[in-house]
Amino acid sequence: MAELAALEDPKVRAVNEKHGDDHGVNLTKLRALAKRLKTQQELACRLWETEDTAARLLALLICRPKAFARDELDTMLRGTRTPKVHDWLVNYVVKKSPHAEALRLTWFGDPDPVVASAGWALTTERVAKKPGGLDLSGLLDVIEAEMKDAPDRLQWAMNHCLAQIGIEHPEYRTRALDIGERLEVLKDYPTSPGCTSPFAPTWITEIVRRQQG
Repeated sequence: MAELAALEDPKVRAVNEKHGDDHGVNLTKLRALAKRLKTQQELACRLWETEDTAARLLALLICRPKAFARDELDTMLRGTRTPKVHDWLVNYVVKKSPHAEALRLTWFGDPDPVVASAGWALTTERVAKKPGGLDLSGLLDVIEAEMKDAPDRLQWAMNHCLAQIGIEHPEYRTRALDIGERLEVLKDYPTSPGCTSPFAPTWITEIVRRQQG
């Protein structure tokens, strides 16, 4: 904890706080620290218990994803307060867990939109890698009906799923593009030069162009 405190940078904190993340540690330095520590499950659990955001991010880098029970991961997600910890927990730990599918089904329809966004993120992963058994048409129905008015985190996750369906499944591409055009979600999102817009029709078209090229 002392080492993490020494890495604190007020400028980094100021930038992070604009995104809802209450820490000031440069992530490259955090990853270097994790690389030195290597995998340490017990230490990871103790760091998580501090509830400090930088400590939790470090915990997610040095933990053993398959060591967590399903209920542990559910409790961890529901107790996560900041976007970066939420994203890393889902992407670095839950996706590698044998409980990923059970948690996807549990979280997908949760009344808490932040929890539901994790369910959508896991669904997007399946759309790309293991679409068998998914009702893609049904997912598009839900996106069409609910994405426009969904809270920010959930809307972002639904939009990613919409784009992934359009990119990976040509038979649904026209419908995905149409939904994106009509709902106009993230149409005016500021995008840095060289980056692809998160507006689904632009995103789908650009990635498909690259794949075909």
